[in-house]
Amino acid sequence: MKNFSYYRPKTAEQAVALLDDKWGTTELLAGGTDLLDLQKEYIAQPDKVITLRDVGINQLRLDGLDKKPDDFILGAGMTLAEIAAHRGLKDAFPALTTAAGDIGGPQIRNMGTLGGNLCQRNRCWYFRDEHTPCLLKGGDKCFAIDGENRYHAIFTQGHKCVMVNPSTLAPVLIALGASAEVMGPKGKRTVKLADFFHAPSSASEREHVLKPNELVLSVTIPYHHLKNASYEVRHKQSYDWPLVQAAVAFKYEDNKATDVRIVLGHVAPTPHVAEAAAKALEGKEVTEATASAAGEAAAQGAMPLSQNAYKVKLVAVAVKRALLTAAGHKKYWEV
Repeated sequence: MKNFSYYRPKTAEQAVALLDDKWGTTELLAGGTDLLDLQKEYIAQPDKVITLRDVGINQLRLDGLDKKPDDFILGAGMTLAEIAAHRGLKDAFPALTTAAGDIGGPQIRNMGTLGGNLCQRNRCWYFRDEHTPCLLKGGDKCFAIDGENRYHAIFTQGHKCVMVNPSTLAPVLIALGASAEVMGPKGKRTVKLADFFHAPSSASEREHVLKPNELVLSVTIPYHHLKNASYEVRHKQSYDWPLVQAAVAFKYEDNKATDVRIVLGHVAPTPHVAEAAAKALEGKEVTEATASAAGEAAAQGAMPLSQNAYKVKLVAVAVKRALLTAAGHKKYWEV
């Protein structure tokens, strides 16, 4: 591992001032669950590591009345375990607490943070292999397109790199209409989570729209009393990356779903908004039949690679079960 200088700023402003204006020379340290791997794999070789431990971004605030808040503002330094266990979040956003509680194992959840989950690098094994010069490390080829791609994207249109976005919280937050507060050298700006993610195709890009000298301060989730749920399909229930994830949110009055939002995770280089699926359910009662139809619509447009066509069916299943869960149906798939 390359030697580096370690900085411990006391404020977000001090942290931003330490950041460089190009990628690779400086890395932010929150929980460190991704950064340590990146350094061991010789992907991240920074000159400076800046810890965010003391900059005061690890709290949850309520904007509005305590009993009926208008917004939930989550500090980017909140751990996944804190999010999963928070009673107020469980009541308002069960999709978020379920997703946070399913990530990794207890050790990961107690160290990993909200900001880190949103900004982590992808998990493609070609990218993580120090000997493979893939697109995102300065090469001219995405080796997964013709190689081992069973865990890669199925929505691949127009993407030079077919990695999947690794964030499990991102699809939920997009479905809930969340936004991120970002700080850079010119001050703060707000970015909708729907616009936060980017499909990289070179070493000069990242999986998000942040600049090298910016950091995430917090995430704001508007409280609109939406029914919401997240459902993942994975090989095993503990310590595994999802094969497919579906996050859903909608208003449900008089047994009619409106303002339907369905977002898929782990199937594309960015969280994938399934507009056709939302349209298929809009204005209808959530039943097994309508949820199934929405699931089938969510898989429309998929262009799987040579080894991952199985994900198309998993998308339909995940969307159906997420919708039924959000609407309060009995989970017939659980023993």
